[in-house]
Amino acid sequence: MNLIINGAGGRMGHIVSDMAEKSGENIVALVDVTFENDDVKKYSSVENLNGSADCLIDFSNHKAAPSIMNYCVKKNLPVLIASTGHDENELKIIREASEKIPVFLSPNMSIGVALLADLAERVTKIFGSCDIELIEAHHNQKLDVPSGTALMLAKRIKEADENLAFNIGRHENGKRPQNEIGIHSLRYGSEVGTHEIIFSNGLETITLKHDAKDRALFAKGALLAVKWLVKQSAGLYNMKDFLAGV
Repeated sequence: MNLIINGAGGRMGHIVSDMAEKSGENIVALVDVTFENDDVKKYSSVENLNGSADCLIDFSNHKAAPSIMNYCVKKNLPVLIASTGHDENELKIIREASEKIPVFLSPNMSIGVALLADLAERVTKIFGSCDIELIEAHHNQKLDVPSGTALMLAKRIKEADENLAFNIGRHENGKRPQNEIGIHSLRYGSEVGTHEIIFSNGLETITLKHDAKDRALFAKGALLAVKWLVKQSAGLYNMKDFLAGV
């Protein structure tokens, strides 16, 4: 495949670019706001790109969404967005673009986390009324709290029980309310990412946990998802759709 990597100057951008090249993919352009001068392959903005590609992979910042979606719609180019922290306006732009091109949006490209989400939804459906606590840990430089992955997991649990409500960063005194998902964030050191979900009904407890050991796992998931995405029609897709289609 011919790929454009947006956010190529960042840590994940470097990893996904290296993995793509080692896998035999062709990188037609590396894009990052830190690149000062455009050359044969490096560009400071997608708006400066010429030529064609099969897909754009974005591991940059959520603020790039408007320019990325505008470019991909104009080029009729599938796009995979792995950045997090999008506000409502940015999400609206992404949804509108997905009516015209295939768009893959996921805050976490780990296959393991996608399986964790499936298991969490299944446990919620079968286990019935219970206390649910979600704990996520990341490195001390992470900007968004709670993590996009934690919110994704919580939303999948809520899909199984619409009566549940989010309680982010519980801090008040008093008994634990029923029908809530407690969401807690830890930030320390160089932690890649850990997500743990605890289900307890008072008689028994189920704990689901995923530990990310190396950021390369996100690049691997992204490249697998891209191969699936380029075969899809216009629409908004995520890891749940990907797992259902493989």
